[in-house]
Amino acid sequence: MSAPIYRDPVEDGAADPTVIRREGTNEWWMFYTNRRANAGGPGFSWIHGSPIGVAVSRDDGASWTYRGTVKGLDDPADVGQLNTHWAPEVMFADGQYHMFLSYISGVPDGWAVPRTIVQFTSPDLENWTRVGPLALSSDNVIDACVFASPDGLWRLWYKDEGQGSSTWSATSTDMLNWTLEGKVLPGSPEAPPHEGPNVFALGGWYWLIVDEWRGQAAYRSDDTRNWVRQGLIGEVPGSDDMDRRYMRHADVVVVGGHAALYYFTHPLWDEASDKAGPPDAAARRTAVHHARLTVADGVLVLERDIAADMALLAG
Repeated sequence: MSAPIYRDPVEDGAADPTVIRREGTNEWWMFYTNRRANAGGPGFSWIHGSPIGVAVSRDDGASWTYRGTVKGLDDPADVGQLNTHWAPEVMFADGQYHMFLSYISGVPDGWAVPRTIVQFTSPDLENWTRVGPLALSSDNVIDACVFASPDGLWRLWYKDEGQGSSTWSATSTDMLNWTLEGKVLPGSPEAPPHEGPNVFALGGWYWLIVDEWRGQAAYRSDDTRNWVRQGLIGEVPGSDDMDRRYMRHADVVVVGGHAALYYFTHPLWDEASDKAGPPDAAARRTAVHHARLTVADGVLVLERDIAADMALLAG
């Protein structure tokens, strides 16, 4: 019935989930932005100062257990102060794990601050080595997604907030050195602004979804370079009382002929009446849900109302 599958037990602000299997085990690890939903402070300081939380499932996603937060992700120049970590992209390639982290120094209470995407590597998902920030289209970039494209290149998509909240891409041959490619999806004022790009292959096509703050816009491609818009998914509320809002910032894990989609909601924030943002701690709290994706006749099909304890990650 689309009930939450996970809520952070400390901050109650789990957002921007990404899910990966730990190689050689039956464990699935969920990394997420651990927003400080219960924090005070001015403006939007509660959405900053966030660590990266981790939850683990050993039953193919039927249940999740909190594991703590990721250490060692701060810029060396910022060590000793509270800093902001957002929207981790975590993947396994060439014998090691890679994390692409949206990073902000300190705890700003507004949006007019530099943002960078920083890369890390790890042998085990626990201990991370800083590679460094990526040189991209501006100093206002977040929300990385990486995928192995059919042209033989690794391709990274991200949001450029400084250019109308548009989606851009960069490429690499080795997952370590990145070359800016260009704008992929326009933002405001040409098209709806958006964030949180995610790319995956399913049903014989490549798919790109982005969060338009009214549901996920879905695009289809046969090469990961040229995209055709399909429409919105996740704009219709789920049936559970805690899933009555649109889907926000999602991640997709393909398992055989279907995919598990992980997203978050603000269950108690009425965006229509509180356009300035969540008015109190209760409205700031978030929940992670899962849904099922398939492809029928070349169209991406979302099944949102599924049981919270469904093992969607089983092959």
